[in-house]
Amino acid sequence: MTSQLRAFPPSSAAAVRSQLQRGKPYYRWYVPYLFLVPGLVLYLLWSVYPLVYQLYISFFDWKIIPGQESVFVGLANYQTAFADKTFWLAMRNTAGYAAVTVFGQLVGGLALAILVNRVIVGKRFFRTIYYLPVVTSWIVVSFLFIYLFTPGEAGLINTILLRLGLIAKPVSWMATSDTAWIAINSLGIWKGIGWAMVIFLAALQSIPMELYEAGAIDGANEFQRLRYLTLPLIRRTILFVVVALMIGGFQVFLSVLILTGGGPLHRTEVALTYMYDQSFGNLKFGYGAALSYILAIVIVVVSVLQTKLFGRRQEVEF
Repeated sequence: MTSQLRAFPPSSAAAVRSQLQRGKPYYRWYVPYLFLVPGLVLYLLWSVYPLVYQLYISFFDWKIIPGQESVFVGLANYQTAFADKTFWLAMRNTAGYAAVTVFGQLVGGLALAILVNRVIVGKRFFRTIYYLPVVTSWIVVSFLFIYLFTPGEAGLINTILLRLGLIAKPVSWMATSDTAWIAINSLGIWKGIGWAMVIFLAALQSIPMELYEAGAIDGANEFQRLRYLTLPLIRRTILFVVVALMIGGFQVFLSVLILTGGGPLHRTEVALTYMYDQSFGNLKFGYGAALSYILAIVIVVVSVLQTKLFGRRQEVEF
């Protein structure tokens, strides 16, 4: 008790002794909350307030030009969005991009994690090399892919395909939506596959080796151990990766904006590029805010459905 009293000023020693004698800890209940205040203020200022304000302006024909007055339009922006064919084309493109890139990152990341996990020498080197694209700026890698998919023989991809005899003439990758999506999806998979690999690698390293040894003793081959042991044990990790990648897929923006700008004829338009064009190109900030909330609702619904679908518990059995 004496050592505890030394931490307090002499003037409060009597009060502390009284509290300790009655079996009650001496502390000021509000002290922990004081440490939470700075973070809470920043969160409210930079996260909650913009969301609430964005919801507010989605009900207006919002004007930013001096002299023009914003007009309350109610749900008109949302009604316009549901009748906007270009927006729903952008949503379909976004969903297609998310499906392709999530599958590619999921399978590729798991495969790389299994391979890196078996490496004895140089594991950190390979983990760093594969993770490097993740920490590289979207702007940098987007311009890199512009060079790779440059039309004509100047592009590296065209040069390789021509020398291998896979194409007869250079391809103008960004001229049509079909070939443009090959470049966009390839960039999305390559950019995020390292992140999935690191998450899966951490999950694989947490599995006890005794389980694999027991499976081998029972006669399970490599595929059976992967299917009946590894995948069930990392099921929650797979769920987390799928949900996180799906949210990221629906938020695709910079790569499409830099590679194609949504063209040709909106065929590669995604939700965020269309929202950006409506807000800053046509100065329809209220309509852009409404589009953002529709996209947010879609993301939440998809995430909940994925959690319900893949979140069921599965026992490990051979």
